Amino acid sequence: MRTRITLAILAVVVGTLILTGTGSVILTERAATTTAQSELLTETQNLAGALSGFSGVTDSRLLKVLQTASAFDALDAVGLSGSGQFSTLPNPITVRLADIPALQAGNTVAGNAGHEVFILIPMTLDSTKLAGLGVPTSDQAVLIATRHVKSPASGIAYFLLVAAAVLLVAGLVASYLARRVSAPLVRAVATTQAIAAGDLEAQVPVNPHDYPELTALADAINAMSSGLSRSKGLERQFLLSISHELRTPLTSIRGYADAIADGATDDVPAAVAVISAEARRLERLVQDLLDLARLDAQRFSLDLQRVDCAALVSAVADRFRPQAGTLGLELVLSLPPTGELWVDVDQDRLTQVAANLVENACKFATSRIILAAGQIGTSTAVWVVDDGPGIGADDLPHVFERHFRSDRTPTRRIGTGLGLFIVAELAAAMSAVVKAESPVDGGRGTRMVVWLRPQGPPGTTAGPTPPPGGLSVPPPSASAPVQPAP
Repeated sequence: MRTRITLAILAVVVGTLILTGTGSVILTERAATTTAQSELLTETQNLAGALSGFSGVTDSRLLKVLQTASAFDALDAVGLSGSGQFSTLPNPITVRLADIPALQAGNTVAGNAGHEVFILIPMTLDSTKLAGLGVPTSDQAVLIATRHVKSPASGIAYFLLVAAAVLLVAGLVASYLARRVSAPLVRAVATTQAIAAGDLEAQVPVNPHDYPELTALADAINAMSSGLSRSKGLERQFLLSISHELRTPLTSIRGYADAIADGATDDVPAAVAVISAEARRLERLVQDLLDLARLDAQRFSLDLQRVDCAALVSAVADRFRPQAGTLGLELVLSLPPTGELWVDVDQDRLTQVAANLVENACKFATSRIILAAGQIGTSTAVWVVDDGPGIGADDLPHVFERHFRSDRTPTRRIGTGLGLFIVAELAAAMSAVVKAESPVDGGRGTRMVVWLRPQGPPGTTAGPTPPPGGLSVPPPSASAPVQPAP
């Protein structure tokens, strides 16, 4: 790669030198021709005026002297007949270049033939001067002067010397730039290959002197590597957790089933109850895994309809109240006085969201869980509050992430540990916003809030839309009203 970059830069420099050199030669040649023609015109006009007013002897020897003194290549007076014929013409002037009609009209003709510029000026001379210059007395006298223009190609050796110096400097600069550009890319390629081979701890070394764009690339690869490493660690923890979740109920089921089969238990109904409870636990785990797979494949469907959120939350509370009582917890239901909160959601999915939040609260609550719903400003919210140990500030932004496990220790094992991630995915699918807040009361407790788009009763038009994102629920106590951020 370094060689290709160096050669590419050198190719650009060589192409630039060729173009600029060619352009310079052409422009210099044109400028030299124009300048020489202008100078020759001025000198020849002055000379023609002097010859016309000269009172002495005028002959060809005088023109030879003037030619030598003024560095003309050719200086001569020729005759132009009335029929447009020249008595003679010096090289490289031809009849076509001489523009005979212009001369016959008394105009000066200027031009060039290659690197030779020429001037033709009609003169008015008496017969004596015409005879002295060898011009037939019946012809029009025309003074012709030519001068050779030096070609700029004569300086090609100097140009080549300068070009060689430029190429040398360009080669050094190209090699330096290629090294600065390719070295970080080589490091990045080596690191990505290591990551692809399974080394998720690989990092791209970052040189503070690298170009900002290459530094940004290295930082992006390092961030990707860190993210993949963290995801792999979380996935490993998730698999270990799932394995444990599967092994525990299976062990219980097998133990009690063997005990019944061997007649080793006298309380068969109790053993059957344990088997049934553990089977339901396995069923919940399998269902959560299926939901997770559907969410990943985006194959779950939503049946959006106008639903009374208050009635739905009340049904969830009735469903979990016996379980909460068994765990020694008080499940408090808080609803608005009107008893109706209409929202457009999938009833089954919102029920699953509320149930997962209550089940999660049952893991950590000490004595009480609050399940509530209400109209907060222009928004409808469903929230669940527990009086458990709360969530650390570092863990709080990650509680809805896949495979995330908080450092706080649950007081009891309930559910599968996938509930909050499923809550976040289902809420997003229904255009809802879910947020976790902790602590909420005396440095303890956690509040999980789901914001929904409020609607009117069936048959009415849609209500206002809650503000997107940035929602905050900072009440002073667990039972205080929820307040959305402005």
